[in-house]
Amino acid sequence: MSKILHEGGRGIRRLQSDINLITYSCAALITMVLGLGSRAYSEHLPRFVASHLGDALWAAMVYFAFRLLLGRRKLYISFALSLSFSFMIEFSQMYQAVWINEVRATILGGLILGKGFLWVDLIRYSLGVWGAYALDRCCLTRIPPA
Repeated sequence: MSKILHEGGRGIRRLQSDINLITYSCAALITMVLGLGSRAYSEHLPRFVASHLGDALWAAMVYFAFRLLLGRRKLYISFALSLSFSFMIEFSQMYQAVWINEVRATILGGLILGKGFLWVDLIRYSLGVWGAYALDRCCLTRIPPA
């Protein structure tokens, strides 16, 4: 700890960076587990929750992944990128070539790329990203912008 204090702001920034890495990694992992659980145990959840929660959690996980990559950037940048990424994935589902449908037929491909375009997914993604952004602003540790 004394080494961190002797290095001044640089040591504290590095400690904050490490904390952010751990925080956003845990947030992404927890969100992923909850999302997969919402699909695997959907019969045990209320119908509304089972229908909508998985997509919202997927988008929240995308937000936390962008925070991992862009931890020192302002929050709104991760917000905009994660919402754009989520929308692009959804709109890409309108493209139905054989090769991309074969990728989507795999477990990982289906989880990442989805299966078919639904307008309601855009609402789910928006709510998921907004929720993750709000949680980040209110509760999660982050480095002040550079």
